[in-house]
Amino acid sequence: MDPIDAIDFTKGGGLVTAIAQDDATGDILMVAYMNEEAFRKTVEIGEVVYFSRSRQKLWHKGESSGNTQLLKSLSIDCDGDAVLLRVEQRGNAACHTGKRSCFFRRLDDRTWVDVGEQVFDPDEVYGE
Repeated sequence: MDPIDAIDFTKGGGLVTAIAQDDATGDILMVAYMNEEAFRKTVEIGEVVYFSRSRQKLWHKGESSGNTQLLKSLSIDCDGDAVLLRVEQRGNAACHTGKRSCFFRRLDDRTWVDVGEQVFDPDEVYGE
């Protein structure tokens, strides 16, 4: 049986939710999406490839920034419509904002507070 057969891409219109978690710390780094091609490519090359909904194309994480994600393990949820990617975050930043994690805003007394670690300046990496 092909491992991809256990994943239900139909519920999300061809996409499944993909959660990237730092393998060493357990921190949630980001949430994105995968289609069948992104899943297969990730398993094939051992680095995470997502599907960009805004650009409507495959997105090899780190292709612009160099902050790639080395796949350590891959799990699916009970319904087969979400994947958990345990990764080694190379370059220390998972977020396009230059933060270590995309989850850098915390609600504190009804106000969003930036608690993120700034790893790089996105203007320098991606241009203005």
